[in-house]
Amino acid sequence: MTSNIAGAVKGRGASILAASIVAAGLVLAPAAARAAPPAAPWQGEELPLPLTVKTPQDLAVKQVAERQYLIFNLLAGGKAAWDAGDFAMAATKWETLLHLPRLDPEIDKVIRPLARDARSRAGGAGPVAAPPPPPSGAAAAPVAEAGEAAARAPETRVAPAVSVSGTISGGGAVGPGGAVIWLRRAGGETPRPAPAKGKVVSQRNKTFVPRVLAVPVGTKVDFRNEDTIFHNVFSLSKPNDFDTGLYKQGGSYAQVFKKPGAVQLLCNIHSTMVGYIYVVDSPYYGQADASGAFTIRNVPPGEYEVQVWHEGSTKETRQRLAVGPDGVRNLTLSVAGDRPSPTAFPDKSGKPRQAQVGY
Repeated sequence: MTSNIAGAVKGRGASILAASIVAAGLVLAPAAARAAPPAAPWQGEELPLPLTVKTPQDLAVKQVAERQYLIFNLLAGGKAAWDAGDFAMAATKWETLLHLPRLDPEIDKVIRPLARDARSRAGGAGPVAAPPPPPSGAAAAPVAEAGEAAARAPETRVAPAVSVSGTISGGGAVGPGGAVIWLRRAGGETPRPAPAKGKVVSQRNKTFVPRVLAVPVGTKVDFRNEDTIFHNVFSLSKPNDFDTGLYKQGGSYAQVFKKPGAVQLLCNIHSTMVGYIYVVDSPYYGQADASGAFTIRNVPPGEYEVQVWHEGSTKETRQRLAVGPDGVRNLTLSVAGDRPSPTAFPDKSGKPRQAQVGY
């Protein structure tokens, strides 16, 4: 009788592990591959396991179930944090998962590169290595010790990401609005940012809307004509130079910006139109509103160099900044307004032209 129960326990544990891996695969699969979103939101790590424990066999089943539930929560919780842009939390959960003893090799194979990528995006070193496998011939730990082993696993403590906020002043006649602020790690490598999605610069009433747009490296920007007249947007700012060609109302043109730096936007038909895209090579960036206020979110604590670009300044502002566990508030930065206002803009061949009166 006891051997039958033990066999059932073992079979039950294998079934739960298989179900966990299948469920994890569904969570980690691309959105296009999922048939439909769940009917109710994921209830998270606090979901109770109402398993009755009356016998030693009941306890063994409960411990196996709790281990698989822990594995699933670390898998799913890491993915949920990743999707929310909280890469530090995603790295912490996945690194904790990799520390679990006797982790299935297939889970390790999938999660290890994701944990390394999450930690890199969070601004830290690679993931903590999982414990080495037991020596050859060593007996496997009893099922009853699974929960205890997980509890003894070393905890990876990572300071949560914080915010950096403040105000830009200066900018001359243009004012501080539109200033682009970003952080780069001091004395270390800054993680490569992920391209942003859904970025648009409209041509509306013969102006660029927004006038200034900050995007990370690799972002695709759509240029959309909302006017009843034709436009021909272009830029001579190498290496991000481009030419949309002539297109009418309702038309659009997509351009991917692969190199960091300022990109001046002009129209070959309307010589008074001017705008800017600033391409940043850091995931920690923000843009000042009309009053000069800005906020940069999801910044891991550490030492940084703050850099500020503004269309009215001939030079970028740079300043060292220590970001503590509580973030930074009321940071004050200033930009010069020493760039002369242009009286004319070149055409797309680079030749000077005069403003067309009334057009």
